[in-house]
Amino acid sequence: MTPVPATSNHNGESLVNEPVEPKSSEPSPAAVPEHAEIDAADWSPRKVLRWAYRKYEDEIAIASAFGVEGIVLIDMAAQVRPRPRVFVLETSFLFPETYRLIEQVESRYGISVQRVLPSLSPEEQARAHGEELWSRDPDLCCHLRKVEPLRRHLAHLRAWVTSIRRDQTQHRAQTRKVEWNPRFGVMKINPLADWSRERVWQYIRERKLPYNPLQDRNYPSIGCVQCTRPVNPGEDPRAGRWPGFPKTECGLHTPESDTPLR
Repeated sequence: MTPVPATSNHNGESLVNEPVEPKSSEPSPAAVPEHAEIDAADWSPRKVLRWAYRKYEDEIAIASAFGVEGIVLIDMAAQVRPRPRVFVLETSFLFPETYRLIEQVESRYGISVQRVLPSLSPEEQARAHGEELWSRDPDLCCHLRKVEPLRRHLAHLRAWVTSIRRDQTQHRAQTRKVEWNPRFGVMKINPLADWSRERVWQYIRERKLPYNPLQDRNYPSIGCVQCTRPVNPGEDPRAGRWPGFPKTECGLHTPESDTPLR
């Protein structure tokens, strides 16, 4: 038996749950549910969400980094299921603007976004792996502060909802709206897979939704402070992530072999 990963609410209070038995992070083929191959290609985002919430009820949660896609997804989910369960991978290195946006979203939808924390504090990570790990080995830093916390958190869910789109990176080009996620042993729900960035922004404007003000300062993709810069005219929207490295993903949406531990 292992404990639920450390989390906190927006007031900084510790959220401690009873230990539960986690699922294997590498499930056998027999663990794949029968509905894993469901064809949702023509479903709208709301239809995908309706199906997912009926299927998984309280064992599904939205993972959000609070980009514009994440805001759209939370807004849609709240229309399908009031007060949807939402969590953020709290790396301790997010922009102040991101933290303020999370508070806005909590207030708007009456929810408490769960902060999923790494096992190591920034100070502990520095002692174990050296100062400014992100500047030397961003893959390992992302693994410690995002991938492993997500793995622990998903061990207690049957499905997670993401806001990824196929046109964001080559790793996401084949994303299905409903798919089995063998890496984490859960179903992965991607309602916005076939949306364009333009469509996302149209929804934001029509619904007058809040968004990160960094978006208006040439930050189309926002992660941790140390690994995000504004993009220049003509650059790919994700060019501002991990500048100086041939890296476009933090490792959450790639095969496990793409994020090696060192």
